Amino acid sequence: MMKYYDISLPIQPGMMVYKNKPEKQPAFETHDQLAKGGSFETTIKFNLHTGTHIDFPKHMQTNGATSTHFNPEQLITKVRVIDCGKALVIDAKLLKQQRLKANEFILLKTLSSEANQFLPDFPYLSADGAAFCVQSKIIGIGIDSLGIERNQEDHLTHHVLMNAKIMILEGLRLKEVSAGYYQMIALPLSIPNVDALPLRALLVREK
Repeated sequence: MMKYYDISLPIQPGMMVYKNKPEKQPAFETHDQLAKGGSFETTIKFNLHTGTHIDFPKHMQTNGATSTHFNPEQLITKVRVIDCGKALVIDAKLLKQQRLKANEFILLKTLSSEANQFLPDFPYLSADGAAFCVQSKIIGIGIDSLGIERNQEDHLTHHVLMNAKIMILEGLRLKEVSAGYYQMIALPLSIPNVDALPLRALLVREK
């Protein structure tokens, strides 16, 4: 029997958003014509970096790649969840203890998965941690924080990973997930030429 874990952050009014910025809150507008024999429809406006999403290099680099040529099959893959405990900085020292392997896709479980509100001092991946990921030749990294780095000069963590073509997922929900290996199915919307795409992400594991 298979066990499924939904590791997505629901897109809804009042949800947790980066730095609690009001402009990052999704806006919903309903159009109810049912009483007139019509239909009920909802319009939503939200930043593509809201909730659980994948970053593309265009997010940080002027000539960076966008979603246009991204193959969604890359997000149907085996992943390893790494429990980072109470660490606020995921650095090279911490990751070396995990013995990362080439072609691994890792998901970082941190204190963020326990939080129902945005943490100003949220756990993040340091630049040297990102460099170690490149050295280890992983193919992707996800984190449960709303950002993979926090107030780092020149967004170095993003650049190090993006320059190595390592996929970046942010805003995961890993509270119910223990460390170990899973199959991930994280399918993005099909929107060409943008800097990020929202994800509905699931982990699958045999019971």
